[in-house]
Amino acid sequence: MIFEGLPTTPTSEELLDKAFSRAARAGRAKHGVEAQESMLQTASNILSDNLENVVTAWPDFETVDPFYYELADAIVDVDALRQHLSQVSWASRKTHDLGREYMRKLPRGDTDHAIKIRKQGFARMGSVLNQVEDDLAVISEARDALKTLPDIRPDQPTIVVAGYPNVGKTAFVNALTNARNETAAYPFTTKGVRIGHVERDHVRYQLVDTPGLLDRPAEDRNDIESQAVSALTHLADVVLYVYDASETCGYELTDQQALHEELTARFDVPVLTVCNKADLSTAVDADLSMTIPEHADGEKTGDGIDAVLDALVEAIGYEPELPFDG
Repeated sequence: MIFEGLPTTPTSEELLDKAFSRAARAGRAKHGVEAQESMLQTASNILSDNLENVVTAWPDFETVDPFYYELADAIVDVDALRQHLSQVSWASRKTHDLGREYMRKLPRGDTDHAIKIRKQGFARMGSVLNQVEDDLAVISEARDALKTLPDIRPDQPTIVVAGYPNVGKTAFVNALTNARNETAAYPFTTKGVRIGHVERDHVRYQLVDTPGLLDRPAEDRNDIESQAVSALTHLADVVLYVYDASETCGYELTDQQALHEELTARFDVPVLTVCNKADLSTAVDADLSMTIPEHADGEKTGDGIDAVLDALVEAIGYEPELPFDG
C-alpha cells in the first residue's frame, strides 16, 4: 500500500534541535571563523535535507491510482496537503540558501564577529522553520491518517459487495474466504472495511465489504462517505448486490431495490444481484440465489455460494498477463 511506508514527520522543534546540536558538534572540531562556517553549513544541510525528505517521501498524486487518490482526498484533502508540502519544499530551499548566504558574510580573522553572523544565520533558519511549523503538523496528521489504511490492491480483480445491513454480505465474504478476511478501520466509517481473498484458476480475487458506505441511500451519506464511494467506483471490477427478500434484515424490499438502482447507475461495471436467505423468500428478481447460515465463518457453508462466485468470475473476465515467450 502506497502510504504505509511514509516515515514519521518531524516537528520544526525537533528539526532545529537536531540541526543545531549537530552544528555545535561540528564546530567543536574546528576553531575560530572556520568553526562558525562549519556550524552554518552543518545546520543548513541538515534542515534542508530533512525538509526535502518530508516532501519526497510522499507519492506524486498526479500518478497514483485513482482509487487511492480519491480515498486520500476523502480523508485529508489532497489539494490542501499538496500546498503544505509545497511550503515545506520552499523551507528546504530557503534553509539551504540561508546557510550559503551567511557563510559568505563571515569575516576572515574576526572570530567574535563571525559568531554574531553565525547566530544571525541560525535565527533566520529558525524563523523559516517556525513558518512551516503548522505545515509539518498537518502533514504529520495526514501521514497518520493514511498509513493505517488496509492494503487494498487496485491491480487485483476486485468484487465489491453491497446491500443493506444484515442481508448476509459479511457471511458471504466470510464463507467464501474461509474467514481469513481482515477488518480494518477507515476514518470515514466506524464499522470498518472487510477485505477477503479467494483464488479461482490460479487468479487471486479481492472481495471488499464496506459497511457504512454501500449499505444505505446516497442522501444518508455525508460528504466524506460519498467521496469514499466514489473511490470504490475506481476499484470495483464487478459489484455483487445482496438482497434479502424475506425482509428479516429489517429493511423493506422496496428500499433495497432503490439502493440497487442507485448503485447500478453509480458503478460503470457489471452489477450482479443475488437473493440471500432464499430458503425464506425469493420474491425478488435477482440473477442468482443462495442461502448462507448466520454463522458460516470458517467454511464454505450454504447453498449457491459456488454458483455466485462462478458468475462473478465470469463477469470480471480477468485474464492474467502471461510472461512473454520469445
